[in-house]
Amino acid sequence: MELNIFHLYPDQLNLYGDIGNINCLKMRCSKRGIKPNIINFSDEEKPDLHEGDIFFIGGGSDKSQQLVYKDFLNYRDTFKDLIEMGKVVLAVCGGFQLLGSKFIDKNNNEIPCLGVLDYESKYIGSKRIIGNIIIETSININPNKIVGFENHGARTFSEHTPFGDVIVGTGNNDTDKVEGIHYKNYIGTYLHGPILPKNPHFADHLILKALQNKYEDVDQLSEINDELEWAAYNKFIKLYG
Repeated sequence: MELNIFHLYPDQLNLYGDIGNINCLKMRCSKRGIKPNIINFSDEEKPDLHEGDIFFIGGGSDKSQQLVYKDFLNYRDTFKDLIEMGKVVLAVCGGFQLLGSKFIDKNNNEIPCLGVLDYESKYIGSKRIIGNIIIETSININPNKIVGFENHGARTFSEHTPFGDVIVGTGNNDTDKVEGIHYKNYIGTYLHGPILPKNPHFADHLILKALQNKYEDVDQLSEINDELEWAAYNKFIKLYG
């Protein structure tokens, strides 16, 4: 088996070391004998999006988001269709904001978004949301806690199912006590860390969903040695949970 893992706009959208999410998927696939094909998609490289099984969009500055928008707008309808088809998509921070319907920057300027899903993000005041975060996730994984680090100035408001309820930290905004959104196999989140190396069970959830979407009769993933990953996860829960 193999999975095509698309890294969208890796040069513009790669804040806070979130390329670690790609490296994590690659490693956890390879250890199981699943061939991971890492494919960059950018303003210069245009592989067919329909060939992708997992899509990752990282964070970027407001300026980077504007540059990406101008190019990615041409693929908005295709990307909406892929999400409806159950393709696995993980969008972090700026990538999460980009796929929404509206983004208001700190100067009260509206930055165009793709409108793939209906939620909006905007700056409210000058205080950034920064710190460790733990959520109880809405997706079906065990354990059901996801850990990470949030660092964002904008607040996001959504009627979609959240990625999870906040136990420690802030989440999408200062009032709702929820984090990210979860729609089919799309996860939008503010969690850095990067999120996947810090949460091996969540990384495996994405891999399994992608395999099930591509192949028949895939019930579970084989076990791998990830004692170090779980030791780090459990240490985080002990320190901050």
